[in-house]
Amino acid sequence: MSDINARLAKIVGDSDVVLFMKGTPLFPQCGFSSRAVAILDHCSVAFDSVDVLQDMEVRQGIKAFSDWPTIPQLYVKGEFVGGSDIMMEMYEAGELQALLDEKQVAKAS
Repeated sequence: MSDINARLAKIVGDSDVVLFMKGTPLFPQCGFSSRAVAILDHCSVAFDSVDVLQDMEVRQGIKAFSDWPTIPQLYVKGEFVGGSDIMMEMYEAGELQALLDEKQVAKAS
């Protein structure tokens, strides 16, 4: 495993919910990242975020790690869920909240 894959595996494994995004939850740098944050906020879930704009190795590495070409990317309990569009579809169908409940992730305080 390369160094970047090991780093990404640690980030994903250390948090119940982690969002790789452009910018930060308070200052998203693209519409898709903004929508992903809004969805997680609506689900009242505690999550960590990684600003891929701050680290080009992470920005490129996460795409290979997940075999998914776009950012944002959501991971729940170490499993890749998807990007902004998949998050929106799951949220609208009630599937995202069900997944978060099933995985017993912490609620936002």
